[in-house]
Amino acid sequence: MKKVALVFAVAVLLPSLVLAWLAVRSLRDQQYLLERQQSLLDQRVTDSVAQTISDQLAQRQQEFSAQVEQLATNPAAGEIATQFDARIRQTWPLAEVGFCATLSGKILSPSPNARPAAQMFYIDNKDFLGNRAAVEVYPSQNYVTANGNTFTRPAANSQALNNDYAGGGYGQTQSSSPAAPASNPGGQTQRLNAFAAQARKVSPQNVLLVEAKDAGGDAANNFSKVIPAEAGFAQLIGSATDGMLARFLQNQLKLIFWHRLTRQPDLVYGAQLDLNRVVAGLRGLVQPDPALTNDLCLALLDDNAKPVALSRPDFSANWKRPFVATEIGAALPHWEVAAYLVNPAALTQAARAAALTLGLLVAVLVLAIGVGSWLIVGSLNSELKLARQKTDFVSNVSHELKTPLTSIRMFSELLAEGRVTDAAKQRAYLNIITAEAARLTRLINNVLDFSRLESGEKKYHFQSFDLTELVRATAEMFRPHLEAAGFKFDCQLPSAPVAIHGDADALAQIIVNLLSNAEKYSHGGKEITLQLAPKPLPLPHVEIQVLDRGSGVPRGSEEKVFEKFYRAHDSLNSGIQGSGLGLTIARQIARAHGGEVVCEPRAGGGSCFSLRIPLHRGEPA
Repeated sequence: MKKVALVFAVAVLLPSLVLAWLAVRSLRDQQYLLERQQSLLDQRVTDSVAQTISDQLAQRQQEFSAQVEQLATNPAAGEIATQFDARIRQTWPLAEVGFCATLSGKILSPSPNARPAAQMFYIDNKDFLGNRAAVEVYPSQNYVTANGNTFTRPAANSQALNNDYAGGGYGQTQSSSPAAPASNPGGQTQRLNAFAAQARKVSPQNVLLVEAKDAGGDAANNFSKVIPAEAGFAQLIGSATDGMLARFLQNQLKLIFWHRLTRQPDLVYGAQLDLNRVVAGLRGLVQPDPALTNDLCLALLDDNAKPVALSRPDFSANWKRPFVATEIGAALPHWEVAAYLVNPAALTQAARAAALTLGLLVAVLVLAIGVGSWLIVGSLNSELKLARQKTDFVSNVSHELKTPLTSIRMFSELLAEGRVTDAAKQRAYLNIITAEAARLTRLINNVLDFSRLESGEKKYHFQSFDLTELVRATAEMFRPHLEAAGFKFDCQLPSAPVAIHGDADALAQIIVNLLSNAEKYSHGGKEITLQLAPKPLPLPHVEIQVLDRGSGVPRGSEEKVFEKFYRAHDSLNSGIQGSGLGLTIARQIARAHGGEVVCEPRAGGGSCFSLRIPLHRGEPA
């Protein structure tokens, strides 16, 4: 046993303690890991919302193109070019001003003397739409520069852009020098204003920025991934059929959709959008996952880092310091979807709680391993004890089989050879043979019943019968044997029948086992009482009691005596016959009937074994 415990400690306990030590060492990194996981999770949320907004704007672009196509099919389509401003505003509420221009630079709508909003649009865009001036715009498609180079606009929320955000490129310190010049096919280099880097307006707080730099105005180090291009209107249009572009006028963002008909390729129909209505349509999209609603606030920030839409209207924060953020793209340049922690201190608290929880978990696991080891060692000890009990059981059964067989053989040979001629002695010998055969039968039945119960093959035949009559018949069958052994046997039964539903043979076996135990453990107190009485409380049941004046069950063994192979007065040395299975079988049969067998000390010395059977007519559970 000591060797088993030593091997178990070396093989299980020592490796467990080493793993626990390594786990404790890793607890100090919990804050960093938790913040990193939270930033990655929130970054996926802002990326998803930004992509959804980009897709929404693309759908609005398709709606505008469909409106233009529908207006062009109107019978009065000949007037659509000059009246496009009024027509598109009537059919499409997002349009603030509609315009129609030719690629040669003539503006057909709106007219210079139109309504005030249209006049302002005409004044702001006449040179741009008339191809007389190149302006800084943010196109959503590729275009060809004046020198023949093709400028490719990065798609909004492109994978490279998202990787810069998630990987630390977004918001980290970069070179503050001007953007690298572009090279043309002829080998000459020129500095294009179209590639002038725009300073970021916000810096995610999950990036480790030096506060001193922020205080010193070094925010220009955080570059936007969306940059403007300087070009004329016709140059931007090229051969495309539709698109969108954005430009800033008086520090205000203007978003323009345009479309041209296949049958009229020289005409370009467009609309400057009402940005307030566009934003109103996007507010419902600025929502985190339901699981993050209580922990995260999403905000749609404009180019000045001012919130125009919030997932939590009552939330307030330093809008220039989000936890993570994602740019929307060229459709809304320098606009971002930003995520803010509702309770920033909760992350630190969660990290501490996680470290504490993991520490406690490690301690509990180490404790569990220790307790489990102790239980395993105890279980091994129990198995060894059970093995010894089984060995004793085999010895007891062999002894008990041998004793009645010897008696039966000896007295039967005497009778068979005719050596006994006295009739009284012959009857005595026959009674001994009968009693020994009955004892042998009980022993074999106990062994067989125990085997069936252990394997679950024990079958019961439930039927209604009179329990009083069953107890009386069993007692009368056992009375001659007890009286022959000098016992005073008192049987106290009610006069009225007691009807129960059960297996009569199985219950009779319990009574026989209890009477047999009372006889074997009498130790000179040859007095046995058998009682039967109905009990109304706590539930209606009937109780059969077998009381004796023997040595009684040792204190602390009242439950152990029902364990298999257990004997309170051990084995062969005590001279008490038995296999240690009688009470085990009795309790299992009683529980199969919904009842119980219990052991209690008897006042004045001895034991009281009680069989309790519930009074009901349904099949037992």
